[in-house]
Amino acid sequence: MASVSNSIGPSARRWRRYGSGVPVTILPVEGLPEVQPGDDLAHLIHHRSDLGDGDVVVITSKIVSKAEGCAIELSEVEPSSFAERWALQWEKDPRLVEVVLRESARIVRQVGPVLITETKHGFVCANSGVDQSSSGGHDRVLVLPADPDASARKVRRRFAELGVDVAVIITDTFGRPWREGQTDVAIGIAGLQPLHSYIGQTDPHGHEFRVQEMCVADELAAAGELVKGNTSRVPAAVVRGYDWIPDDNASMAAVIRDSSRDLFR
Repeated sequence: MASVSNSIGPSARRWRRYGSGVPVTILPVEGLPEVQPGDDLAHLIHHRSDLGDGDVVVITSKIVSKAEGCAIELSEVEPSSFAERWALQWEKDPRLVEVVLRESARIVRQVGPVLITETKHGFVCANSGVDQSSSGGHDRVLVLPADPDASARKVRRRFAELGVDVAVIITDTFGRPWREGQTDVAIGIAGLQPLHSYIGQTDPHGHEFRVQEMCVADELAAAGELVKGNTSRVPAAVVRGYDWIPDDNASMAAVIRDSSRDLFR
């Protein structure tokens, strides 16, 4: 992909229309150390990237969880009788099942060994987002940040203190109805509008859009995954050249579909 200038500031972004054909560059943030509780993620990323105003910083939730101390040692988990029974039936670790249950608001689907839950944040995903991979230790799991939007806002404010105006997206890997495979989606955002609506606009042939609304936050999250990956030890990326619309009150609440309108719940 062609590189573009990183000098696009907030005032320049406001007049450019969505999908204006401006080249977009996706850059990996390499060389980050193993993140520890209390680490300053913004400082670590800023030190290893040439950030500029208008960039979007895409951060894997795992390192946010590590920095915020969201790791759980399975040796300290006492599984419930339900977790014991279900784990025995499907050859799972009952301690892991117990963590999944604790992190859920409810079980959405329980088919064979697959446990789909709704998290306390409102996300519907496998195993409440609990992850053993890249957890930083044997028999250690990571749970999602307690408030990913707040985490994103904190990191964005810290970037501002370091001298750059950037948007921040925290991501996790989810499956999707009707599709095989997984993709990164946004679970926390700060600084940019997460949705772009075409409703009320017309296409070149005069047809009016009635339901078309793009989840910009998820598209940027997935774009970042193209240079991050699960085994590359690159947990952050910078998307440059995309003209996002600033929103200091941005929240994932706008993205999460109410259960009354969700055909899969």
